[in-house]
Amino acid sequence: MTDATTTARVDAWLWAVRVYKTRSAATTACRAGHVRVNGERAKAAQPVRPGDELRVRIQGFDRILVVKKTIAKRVGAALVAESVDDRTPPPPSKESMPFVPVRDRGAGRPTKRDRREIEKLRGRGREID
Repeated sequence: MTDATTTARVDAWLWAVRVYKTRSAATTACRAGHVRVNGERAKAAQPVRPGDELRVRIQGFDRILVVKKTIAKRVGAALVAESVDDRTPPPPSKESMPFVPVRDRGAGRPTKRDRREIEKLRGRGREID
């Protein structure tokens, strides 16, 4: 099934190009709606062809992959690079991400003073005229 004119199941292709560690994880992602083929939600058995664009949501971020070649079995890294075109934009830098204060585990419920300080950090503090 390595011929460029054939199709492959979307879950098998995602597993073969190492987006997911197992095929069952790829199937579960398809069922949950985390995989889109050409903008439409994909079922696990949906066929993919060369030229199809896949958007895969992993850990809250979308990966944009374009199928160059259909494969159904796991292959070496060199063949994976020939089979997929990764058009995922680079992740946002750490500086552009907002700082989220984290309380120590087991510290209990925040006091009124703690809540006011948290609100001040978030920029939503009380403003008295």
